[in-house]
Amino acid sequence: MLALPPAPAPAPRRQVFTGTAIAGAAATMLMGGMLAIWFRFREAQPLIDAGDGMVPDWLPKGVKVPMVPANTLLITMFMGCLMAQYAVYSARRGDRSNTAIGVAIAGVIAIAVVNAQAVIWAQMEVPIREGAYNSMFYAVTGTFVVFTIVAIVFAVVTIFRYLGGRSTDTELVSSHALYWYILTGIYCALWFVVYVTK
Repeated sequence: MLALPPAPAPAPRRQVFTGTAIAGAAATMLMGGMLAIWFRFREAQPLIDAGDGMVPDWLPKGVKVPMVPANTLLITMFMGCLMAQYAVYSARRGDRSNTAIGVAIAGVIAIAVVNAQAVIWAQMEVPIREGAYNSMFYAVTGTFVVFTIVAIVFAVVTIFRYLGGRSTDTELVSSHALYWYILTGIYCALWFVVYVTK
């Protein structure tokens, strides 16, 4: 008797990667909406003479944005992307130890990002409920911190699942890297709107 050839293997469904992309798109839209509201509140403020032109009276008196930790945070975000991509590179080559190192360093970088944002809050000393700037500042930066805490949890889950026997499944490691790219893009927009243009 002649037997039929085996059916082709089903195409990978990549649910985790797709879910990460959808969640990242939602996070990007949320932050985009918050930054649009930031612009609206800023443009609604009365204009004052800043010496080099008229600008909105938006920044509270005595508040200075510390650019050193804000710029350091920007550079740190790109380092997190680099380590997440290094983990993907190692996972595709079956290198378990370097994959774990890459994801772990990305998780530690996410902790450093939260710490840098806390330093910015401490240096600015902005009271929460004394105006539109104060409320919007903590809403926008606090939302970013929540997204970064998700990156920390994502790194922990990725390490445990990958080292727990799913070393042939690189989708989770790729999803972790995708989340880092999305998070870095979100911070770039936040950095420019909140810290640079104020």
